Amino acid sequence: MKTQILHFIDRMLPYDYLLFGGIIVVFILILALAIVFRHKLAVAIILVLIAFGVLTAGSVVGYAMMHHYLFKNNIALKEVKALEFTEALLIKGEINNTSKRVFHECTLTAGVHKVTHNRYLDRVYPYLPFQKTDMNVHEKITPGQAASFKLFIEPFRYTHDYNITVKADCR
Repeated sequence: MKTQILHFIDRMLPYDYLLFGGIIVVFILILALAIVFRHKLAVAIILVLIAFGVLTAGSVVGYAMMHHYLFKNNIALKEVKALEFTEALLIKGEINNTSKRVFHECTLTAGVHKVTHNRYLDRVYPYLPFQKTDMNVHEKITPGQAASFKLFIEPFRYTHDYNITVKADCR
């Protein structure tokens, strides 16, 4: 856990520090407002709850949205093939840098999920892949350029209909 926290802090950008600093300032301001309204207990409790909601949800949602905006990318799958003589699934594709920043590293995550004839389950299954794999691409991808990748999901024995979901987290 300690190494994950240190790794997260090492990879932070100046924009991340501004985001978290702004959230802490808003948190302190809302708590100060709650102290001002301490004689009106209901208002003070609601303001304290809002302050902690801003602190938790604001940091998570703000970080995710900011990184989605700063590191936009597009993934194009070229080939998805279940190999015949080995129990593996081959996924070939390209990751395109559509942002204005240079990507130094991308972590690709591929997941395989079931396909059913139930429309409600088809909306849930992409979030619950039954098989996943990760891959790091350490190529420098400049804006407007693309890098090809090849992923293997093994062992892959599923014989029914399935869909592939590939996501990229680039820095």
